[in-house]
Amino acid sequence: MKNIMFIAPPAAGKGTQAELVVEKYGIPHISTGDILRDISKEDSEIGKYVFETLTNGELVKDEITYQLIEDRLGKEDCKNGFIIDGFPRNIAQAHEYDKILKNLGYEVGNVIFINVDKKVLEKRITGRRICEDCKTIFNINDPKSSPKVESVCDNCGGKLYQRSDDNLEAFETRYNMYVEKTEPIIDYYRKQNVLTEIDGDDTVENIFARIEEIIAD
Repeated sequence: MKNIMFIAPPAAGKGTQAELVVEKYGIPHISTGDILRDISKEDSEIGKYVFETLTNGELVKDEITYQLIEDRLGKEDCKNGFIIDGFPRNIAQAHEYDKILKNLGYEVGNVIFINVDKKVLEKRITGRRICEDCKTIFNINDPKSSPKVESVCDNCGGKLYQRSDDNLEAFETRYNMYVEKTEPIIDYYRKQNVLTEIDGDDTVENIFARIEEIIAD
């Protein structure tokens, strides 16, 4: 099993695909956000630093993040493959990730770029509605996934709500940051011949089937 990295713009569905891969192949999903949150609960010098930094809404120093990622990837459950999520976010981090992998004797593996047109992403973001009770996600801009009754969950009858950041202004900020910081990483891995681009404007099932083909190669 090769290591897997997903690169995708906001609302492209990489989280959903990562969950499907974990469920089928049983490899760990390594999220930098989860690592930092876990460390922040520890009664240690680094734990206190991370807790204070996150509480203040600031970014943890790269050097700390690198060490925490290397420590996590060095654990036994990563020996047979893993999904890395939320890292690297820029070229400098990509170079550092190469060093981490080399230290651990790992290869980059499969870098999967889930590409979706910006207009499609806008519709996904602005149309997303979530059930307050069962957390089922609907989209009022997509006839295939819109609720039968407006603002009512098809599954449990719960009330549907829209997240405060599911608006065009917030999306533009996140998307522009993605273009500026993340798109150069696509070229970086493409030049290494480890990147495969897939069309993310498809059903969850079809996208996962394509990912399985890539993993099987």
